Amino acid sequence: MVYVNQGGAYERDRRYLTSRITTDGKDGYPVEPDRYRLVVSRACPWANRAIIVRRLLGLEDVISMGVAGPTHDERSWTFDLDPDGRDPVLGITHLRDAYEARVPGYERGITVPAIVDVPTGQVVTNDFPQITLDLSTQWWAYHRPGAPDLYPDALRGEIDEVNQRVYTEVNNGVYRCGFAGAQEAYEESYDRLFTALDWLSERLSRQRYLVGDTITEADVRLFTTLVRFDAVYHGHFKCNRSKLTEMPVLWAYARDLFTTPGFGDTIDFDHIKRHYYVVHRDINPTGIVPAGPALDGWLTPHGREELGGRPFGDGTPPPPPPAGEAVPPLAEQGR
Repeated sequence: MVYVNQGGAYERDRRYLTSRITTDGKDGYPVEPDRYRLVVSRACPWANRAIIVRRLLGLEDVISMGVAGPTHDERSWTFDLDPDGRDPVLGITHLRDAYEARVPGYERGITVPAIVDVPTGQVVTNDFPQITLDLSTQWWAYHRPGAPDLYPDALRGEIDEVNQRVYTEVNNGVYRCGFAGAQEAYEESYDRLFTALDWLSERLSRQRYLVGDTITEADVRLFTTLVRFDAVYHGHFKCNRSKLTEMPVLWAYARDLFTTPGFGDTIDFDHIKRHYYVVHRDINPTGIVPAGPALDGWLTPHGREELGGRPFGDGTPPPPPPAGEAVPPLAEQGR
């Protein structure tokens, strides 16, 4: 659902279900293996964050994952990828059913990621910024051996500060460009976006990762926007001052993360392009999905190792994705 104010500026609806799954279960949802199902779409950058963090922390065996199809109607994300179009664990065809099980007549956006309480079939939360933080800080007893600390105590203040600017100017900034309803609102959003990207380029020219010398939550949040930039945001959302491939520092940084286990192996460019170009008919009335861009550049050397840093700190890379969760090889995702 797209909201545009009287000045033509896009405003994201952030009225989420904010119950949390915590070690103390204070909201009625305690950390408990095999109780919850993370529902995502590989097309969605907000859901992609949760997929990556779940992978990096090794929570696949304790939190199952349902994957909705890349397109949806006005009512809801649907489970088109599953046999008979029905999620095999929740038994539903539309994610809306889980929202309405929690709040009958639910009137807000049906968004992913959403964590569903399997015994009741009710959505616990769709508060995407908190979901990934809680996976790091509340599910620690079930992290895999060697899991990285994505939200270290000593760096939380700086991570939060960087995340706030990245969210307002970049993660949500591309949407503010794409859904702007007036020229002035679009140009303001465009200027803010590229000012922030220039700031990030300068920051990352001196250090391998956004905060500290290891991957943190901040890198996860920026990556999911960068990886979609040339395929979608540059053209579809009119973010066209520069392609990612024309911003040398950010392009190398994005390739560094893409080739890091847990990042590129969650990306499905076919799902990404089909979602944006087919669902957003107000922007792309024909529903034609572009054939490009070429994807082979993602696997070229990036040279970021020269800046030092250790991707997983004292930890280790995650193992390959579980059976059934692997994305197609990159060569099969493009022409």
